[in-house]
Amino acid sequence: MRFGSSLRVVGLLSIGFSLTMLPPVAVSIWYQDQQVAHFLKSFVIAFSGGLAVWLAARHQDSTLRRKDGFVVVTLFWVALSLLGALPFLFGPHLDFVDAFFEAVSGFTTTGATVITHIDALPRSMLYYRQQLQWLGGMGLVVLAVAILPLLGIGGMRIYRAETPGPMKEEKITPRLAQSARTLWVIYLLLTLACALAYWLAGMTPFDAIGHAFATISTGGFSTHDASLGYFHSETIESIATVFMLAGGINFSVHFLALRDKSLLPYFRDVEVRTFLLFVSAALLMVASILWLTGENPSLAHATVSAYFEVVSIITSTGFGADDFTLWPLFLPVFLIFISFIGGCGGSTAGGMKVMRMLLLFKQGLREIHNLVHPRSVRPIKVGGRILQERTVEAVWGFFAVYIVVFVILTLAMMATGLDQVSAFSAVATSINNLGPGLGEVAYNFAGVGADAKLISVFAMLLGRLEIFTILVLFTPSFWLD
Repeated sequence: MRFGSSLRVVGLLSIGFSLTMLPPVAVSIWYQDQQVAHFLKSFVIAFSGGLAVWLAARHQDSTLRRKDGFVVVTLFWVALSLLGALPFLFGPHLDFVDAFFEAVSGFTTTGATVITHIDALPRSMLYYRQQLQWLGGMGLVVLAVAILPLLGIGGMRIYRAETPGPMKEEKITPRLAQSARTLWVIYLLLTLACALAYWLAGMTPFDAIGHAFATISTGGFSTHDASLGYFHSETIESIATVFMLAGGINFSVHFLALRDKSLLPYFRDVEVRTFLLFVSAALLMVASILWLTGENPSLAHATVSAYFEVVSIITSTGFGADDFTLWPLFLPVFLIFISFIGGCGGSTAGGMKVMRMLLLFKQGLREIHNLVHPRSVRPIKVGGRILQERTVEAVWGFFAVYIVVFVILTLAMMATGLDQVSAFSAVATSINNLGPGLGEVAYNFAGVGADAKLISVFAMLLGRLEIFTILVLFTPSFWLD
């Protein structure tokens, strides 16, 4: 293990991240909200800390192996979260645990918060919260992959460890750096389109940019306590729904659609089709229950309410327009359950990803078939392509570890004093990078203890890095060459 090489990369990435403290300085100057000193102090600490780490390890071999990629990604996300917490320590004067929680929630696009009275925050701090999740949405590491080759540092190992989804070996363009740059161009174009749509729908430019950051990243932070419900606009909710779906779709498919100037790639991709089919089925069920129970006066109104909330939850965005925790029958728990599925692999959404769930379903059908025809050989196909058994085994392994980790973290949450519903939903909303939960964490995490917040932080990082990236570091064999 070349630990020095990993530190060298982390130092460089931390220096790059320190530059993201400067846009909030400009916002603070524009709105004169007296926060300039807090962000400049954070910039100096982040820049000098990254520089010190890089200088200490600058003579190390810059070649990264596969193991180094896991170390770099994990170290960087922890360091990134610690550095990202600095403005919250200096500005709103949160304690360390709360500031760390808020930063991790932003970077992992979870959208859970410990801050109450969000509307009263300075404009620059509101902007900073929105910017955190936008940067975390596609992953600062992927951005760095596009830059590090220019510095003589290979990026494939980092890309494999950080990129979400089961198909980690696939690249949309032949060269990795070009792939990363292409993803960011698409990400930026979607953000600009979303911000423009929000502005035309009646948002102020500040709110439009901030909510575009949160929508495309499927983060869910808002500049208002009431989230999108603050605007009381079905037009804004419809715009949010469209762009949340865009954030929940594999960005490789966006690339193909842009390249071909056609919508056909969305219909050809089996994961996107499955994703949209599941959203439609969930929408139909939720809307029907809202209408039949009298929660909404008409099926049309119920459909509008259900469509926004279903898409918000399944893409792990967590925007709120209605209080779904008060919906009738089993709907609140059902919405939490669908967050486990999440969006497509290669998207900014959380959850286990649609492709994994599709493979688990196909594997289950194959097992039933084999019980009837024990001598048959029936490979699993996705989009007409036969998958290797190793891929199917990896998905089963991920699912098994996911369930075990979820159970352990839920028990740990209950040990902190939370009731069963609050503990379950706190872990679910954290590990699925969702945001809103049930019980004591229905609106925010301000009322839970520091130990429960730290458990949630660990769950958020596990969910963002898809569990194995972090857990592999705890195995003795990983550290043996």
